[in-house]
Amino acid sequence: MMEQYFERLTERLLLKNPALPYEKARTWVEFLWEDFESSYAKAGYQYKGKEMTEKMVMGIIDRHGERLHEFLSENPKYKHLLNAENPIQH
Repeated sequence: MMEQYFERLTERLLLKNPALPYEKARTWVEFLWEDFESSYAKAGYQYKGKEMTEKMVMGIIDRHGERLHEFLSENPKYKHLLNAENPIQH
């Protein structure tokens, strides 16, 4: 089931930023998904389901997708995803 969400979001990100390799786009989608869910839980909000998380990640992609590498490079939490020497891990 998660595969469908990740695949839709990855395809959306690739449409917004076709220069990204598929593997990196997929990694960023998974990382954004997990980051949103954990941040939401830490803030004490009740879980509202996968559809809510998909909507939030889609919003990030829609707003920042074409320059996601610039947006994420400013945040040390995401910096390792931009380091070409570190292999992408799923």
